[in-house]
Amino acid sequence: MTDLPRNRCILDRIAGRSRDLGGFSVKRVLPIAHRKLVGPFVFFDEMGPATFAPGGGIDVRPHPHIGLATVTYLFEGRIRHRDSLGSLQDITPGDVNWMTAGRGIVHSERTHPDDRARGYAIHGIQSWVALPAADEEIEPAFVHHPAATLPQVRRPGARLAVIAGSAYGARSPVAVRSPTLYVAADLDAGAALPVCGEHEERGVYVVGGEVEIGGETIPPGELAVLVPGAEVTVNARSASRVMLLGGARLPEERIVWWNLVSTRAARIEQAKADWLRYGSPDSAFPPVPDEHEFIPLPSA
Repeated sequence: MTDLPRNRCILDRIAGRSRDLGGFSVKRVLPIAHRKLVGPFVFFDEMGPATFAPGGGIDVRPHPHIGLATVTYLFEGRIRHRDSLGSLQDITPGDVNWMTAGRGIVHSERTHPDDRARGYAIHGIQSWVALPAADEEIEPAFVHHPAATLPQVRRPGARLAVIAGSAYGARSPVAVRSPTLYVAADLDAGAALPVCGEHEERGVYVVGGEVEIGGETIPPGELAVLVPGAEVTVNARSASRVMLLGGARLPEERIVWWNLVSTRAARIEQAKADWLRYGSPDSAFPPVPDEHEFIPLPSA
């Protein structure tokens, strides 16, 4: 796949691929063989929408990360986060959980016990932002930003939340390590939203509805990667929800293996060895408090 533009607006179109995560499905958009990154975004999943009967729910057991920041943003439902720093945080719609892995962190994500008892629905986006090469080994950190702290931008027929980075004259309080574009936009039928042009790489992911970009209809579950520098407008043919993502291009290639991201193959191999020793005193990955299980290292 070359980077020749499909038209004057769209460089690439990537349809989400369905993945079963044990009881619920996700649409995986990034990474894909021919495109590993859009700006710093190296991983992008839409989880759900899914409905769990009483007794069911999400149980993502403790697992490791290096070299990235994880970003959870929900439209519906609630998830409980725990990590090896001792963080315990519930995330609800419109909030941001931003976890910087740096040299290494372990976390779990599970359904809240109250929701598990009565049944509930979940829908949201989970993404990873690759850290600049100089920051890959920084100290791990976790920050929660309630929905009320995020800038809300109004455009004709559009309501936007600036999740991270800067857009439309607003800047999110979420600390980022490189120029970042991350916006959730709800559009009325007939709305025309210009995509802010301040960022080098940009993508538009359609969560729901029907939108048109540069004369092409982009269905739900698909990412349109935009031509750098092009003036682009998202036209909503019906009430729609889209995510704008991107930022500055990271100059180094990233290796993505399981939950591990690095510019160096040797660092990935070291993290694998460390995870094989998880729970022992000589592992670089500390345990998650109040968790007694974990996801083993994949065999391939």
